[in-house]
Order: sequence, then structure tokens, then C-alpha cells
Amino acid sequence: VQLVESGGGLVQAGGSLILSCTASGFPFVDYVIGWVRQVPGKEREALSCFDNRYGRTYYVNSMRDRLAISSDNAKNTVYLRMNNLKPEDTAIYYCAAAFRDSGYYFSLERFFEDIGYWGKGAPVTVSS
Repeated sequence: VQLVESGGGLVQAGGSLILSCTASGFPFVDYVIGWVRQVPGKEREALSCFDNRYGRTYYVNSMRDRLAISSDNAKNTVYLRMNNLKPEDTAIYYCAAAFRDSGYYFSLERFFEDIGYWGKGAPVTVSS
């Protein structure tokens, strides 16, 4: 099982960035793939996820207006676009995967609790 992130780096405040996560080794369509970040000195925080089984998206309320997540099943890749970046967005951004059962109800919190696979992380630095 592999989750490989790309697209991190240095960006100026107010700019945008697209992170990519390519998955392998498990059935992509049966999993929810998302992004979790860790700001230095703080706990990990789930930002967004894409439910590949039902085609639904979920966002953390505090960043809902600045994020856009999408999925390309043909490429086993999930993308996260982040807009209007701020210095406080500087963090390590991890791709993660959680198995999606057949139940109707799901949430970003459920995703975070059920994460079974992690990527190695992509550093993002936002300069002021």
C-alpha cells in the first residue's frame, strides 16, 4: 500500500497550491482519500476528504471557502487545491485513506477516526 504526495513547496501568502496524492495497493474506489495537516506544535487536523464510493466531498468548516478536493479514478489520484494561502497554513500535509463501508452516513470526523493508511507527508511553507 502506498500513498504518495506531491505538489508541496514554498508559496507566497495569497497564492494557491495543488497537492496530489496517488494511491496504489488497495481498491481505490472503496476508500475515502483525504488530507490531514500538522502545524508545528499542534495536533493533526483533517482538512478534507473525497468519498470515492459515493462521490461526496467533505471539508473542515474553517477552510471550506479556500479548499477544493477532487478525484480521478482513472489515475487513482486525489487532488487538493488550496487558495488564498496564509502563513499559518505552513504545515506538513499528509494524504490518508480510510475504508468506506456501505453505511450512508459519513463525515470528516469519521474519516479521521478510520484512517488506515498514511502518506509520508508533503511540506508546505507559506511566506508572508
